[in-house]
Amino acid sequence: MLTWFGGSSKRDCSGTSRRDFLRAGTLGALSLPMLLRTKAHAASEGVGEFVKDKSIVMVFLAGGASHIETFNPNMDGPEQSRSITGEVQTDLPGITIGGSFPLLSKQLKKAAIIRSFRHSVGNHDQAISHVLTGGSDPTGIGQDGFSMGSMVSRLRGANDPKTGLPTYAVLTAPHKDSQYSREMNRVINGSRPGTLGPSYAGFTPGNAKDLSNMTLNLPADRLDDRRMLLKQLDGLRQNIDARDAVQGFDQFDRQAMDLLTGGAVKAFDLSREKPEVLERYDTSMFKCGKKVFEPSILGRQFLLARRLVEAGCGYITVQSAGWDMHADGNNPNVADGMKMLGSPLDKALSVFLTDLEERGLLEKTLVILTGDFGRTPKINKSGGRDHWANLCTLAFFGGGIQMGQVIGKSARGNDVPASDPITTSNLMATVMHTMFDVGQVRLIRGLPANLLRMVENGKPIEGLM
Repeated sequence: MLTWFGGSSKRDCSGTSRRDFLRAGTLGALSLPMLLRTKAHAASEGVGEFVKDKSIVMVFLAGGASHIETFNPNMDGPEQSRSITGEVQTDLPGITIGGSFPLLSKQLKKAAIIRSFRHSVGNHDQAISHVLTGGSDPTGIGQDGFSMGSMVSRLRGANDPKTGLPTYAVLTAPHKDSQYSREMNRVINGSRPGTLGPSYAGFTPGNAKDLSNMTLNLPADRLDDRRMLLKQLDGLRQNIDARDAVQGFDQFDRQAMDLLTGGAVKAFDLSREKPEVLERYDTSMFKCGKKVFEPSILGRQFLLARRLVEAGCGYITVQSAGWDMHADGNNPNVADGMKMLGSPLDKALSVFLTDLEERGLLEKTLVILTGDFGRTPKINKSGGRDHWANLCTLAFFGGGIQMGQVIGKSARGNDVPASDPITTSNLMATVMHTMFDVGQVRLIRGLPANLLRMVENGKPIEGLM
C-alpha cells in the first residue's frame, strides 16, 4: 500500500501532516520511516533471517485455462480428451505440451509441470478465490481466507526496506471487453488480504479505480501515466527541498522520502528500458477479446513484473483474461481461444524466463502458472470445453527448486489424477517454503493464529523442494 501526500506541514481537517507524505504502506501501524527503523534494529539483533532472497510471480489465467491444451495434451487418450491444438515436443525427452506453445517448449528444462493438480470448486468467482488464497478460503465464498500474496506481505513486511516498493503487487489493466473486465475483477477480489488487514492488500498500479492502495496528490487520471508521475514527483521533491521541509527529519525519514520520490517510482517507468527490450516483450500484434478486441498487453505486464522483481517486490500477480472457452455468447471455442491467447502467452512468458535467466534472477524467482480450474475432457457441441476442477492447470518455472520434470499423472481420460492429487494447500505451502524458512516463522511474535497454523502445517509439493 503506497500513500503519497504533498502540501502543508500543518494538519488539515483529516489530521494529515507533512510526515504523512512519507507513509508507504504499513506493517501493522508502522509507516515507512518506522519500518526502516525497525528493520535496522532487527538487523542489529539478528532477527528476520527467516526471509529468503526469493520472489514469486503468479501468472493467473483468468477464466480457467484448459489443462489439456496447455500442459497435458494426452494424445494417446480418448479422442475428445486430446489437445485440439495438437502437441509440441519439449526440450525434455518424451515430454510434450500443447501445440500453442512452440517457444515455451524450449524452456521446459526450467519447468516442473504438475499433472495431478485438482480442487473441488467449479464456479469462477469461488474457484479464483479458492486458488489465489491457497485454499485458506475452502469453499471460495469469501467469508474466510486471505490471498497468498497477502500472506507473503504479512510475513515479509508490506514494503521492501531498500526501495520502498510494496511487497505485493497485482498487475492488471482495464479492458474494453466486459467479459475480460469481469475476469479481471474476480482476480482482484481473490487477491484480497482478508482478516490480515488492508495494509497487506495487493498494490494494483494498472487499475485507475484503485486509489485505496496508492493515493497521489497530483493531477493524473491514470497511474500508468509514467511521464506525468515522474514530472510531478520531481516537482514535489524540489518544493520540499525549497521549503526546507525535511529539516529536522532523521535519516530514516529522509531515506523514506528518497525511496518514494526516487528509486521506487522508477520501477514503474517502462520508458527506461532499451527499445530492443521493449520490442522483445511486445505482444501488441496479437488482438484479444470476444466482443471488443484490443492489442495484447501481456508482454508489457511481464516486463513490469521483471522490473518489480529487480526492485524488491516479493509477490507479483500477472493477470491474463479470456481463458473461459465455452464457445458461448461471451467466450470463444477452444481452437480459436488458444490461437488468440496462447500465442501472446507463449511469447511473453518465454521472453520473461529468458530475461530473468540472463539477468541472474531466475534462480531467485519462482514463476507459477495456473488459473481458476481446468476444462472438461469432453468437447461441447459448439467446440468448447466447460468448467472442470477435477484436473487443473499448474506449472512452475525457476525459483531454485527441482526443475526439468513432470510431477503426477492423469487418468487415461484426462479427467482425474491417476496419482496422489496435488491440492491448493500444497500450492500454498510450496509458496511459503520458497519464500521463508518455515521452521523459523514460529518465532515471530504476534502472527495471527490461523496464518501461523497454515504455514506450519502445510506440505509443499513433493519432489519440488
